[in-house]
Amino acid sequence: MSTLKKNKRLKLAKRIALYGENKPATGNSLCQRGKAKYLGGNGRKTTGITRRKFKVNLQNIRVVEDGEVVRRNVPVSLIRSGMIERPVVRKPFTVEAK
Repeated sequence: MSTLKKNKRLKLAKRIALYGENKPATGNSLCQRGKAKYLGGNGRKTTGITRRKFKVNLQNIRVVEDGEVVRRNVPVSLIRSGMIERPVVRKPFTVEAK
């Protein structure tokens, strides 16, 4: 096995550990007819079941990764929870005071 493949796999494993798998979950979509019993009907009847995907809400944003600013597709749930480190945006032509 070449080193290039190994490095690629290590990078991918690290990214999955940080941001999660990001693969869509599968489920079913139901087509029904009838009126619910609690609304006075005879009950709902399923007329069709179709496979579907529940996709992750991904946003392409700039993140700080190992001290570098890179673009990544990141789930919004991680952005909202504060697990993603965003780069500090400064005004142009300014020097940060230390």
